[in-house]
Amino acid sequence: MGYGLGFGGLFSSSYFLLVFIPAIILSLGAQFLVASAFGKWTKVRNRAGVTGEQAARRIIQTAGLQGVQLEGIAGVRTDHFDPSSNVVRMSQDVATTPSVAAMAVVAHELGHAQQYAEKSIFIQLRSFLVPAMQFSPMISYALILIGLLFNVAGFLQLGILFYGVVVAFMLLTLPVEIDASMRGLRLLNASGLMQDNDDVGGSRQVLTAAALTYVAAAVTALLNLLYYISLLSGRRR
Repeated sequence: MGYGLGFGGLFSSSYFLLVFIPAIILSLGAQFLVASAFGKWTKVRNRAGVTGEQAARRIIQTAGLQGVQLEGIAGVRTDHFDPSSNVVRMSQDVATTPSVAAMAVVAHELGHAQQYAEKSIFIQLRSFLVPAMQFSPMISYALILIGLLFNVAGFLQLGILFYGVVVAFMLLTLPVEIDASMRGLRLLNASGLMQDNDDVGGSRQVLTAAALTYVAAAVTALLNLLYYISLLSGRRR
């Protein structure tokens, strides 16, 4: 049974006002803060004078993360931890620059390494959803579009359920990233790399700005989900 949703429901003025425009504002605002924080603290030398790679090696030794390997990777702000190979990959600027931003970035990624080593509950919950994330986004969008195009509520409902998996993953990502940043700050302290106010304040600013990108993504996904639900429930009245 259809509910007369119509394809236009996805791109109505309500969608642009309630979802699209807020999402753009959030995304651009988060990107601006990240660019501003990195731009400022990449130019400020950390007091210890260590590059990102040197900071990572000191943290690995201090925190007992000897199994973690370090590799380079192309690009800008492409740094990440790969749990499948237990490797922290660092962009060239981070690996070779003795800046506050560089040591903050590697500390965050090693925070992820520590999460996996300690089997953090946040990591375990998110990892549980990783296989579903390989197909849920595409299936959800396809089902939602079919439901709207052909007024088939069953497809829309299924699409919303699959999209709910995406939203759950995004929401679980927030505590994972926040916890990794908090761990990163503790790792910097424990390894003796927090030596002055710039080290402390700059590291916090960089990691806070980076976390806001995940907040923006999660809020955007949640807004989309609520809008899809409103389309379905509105036609049922």
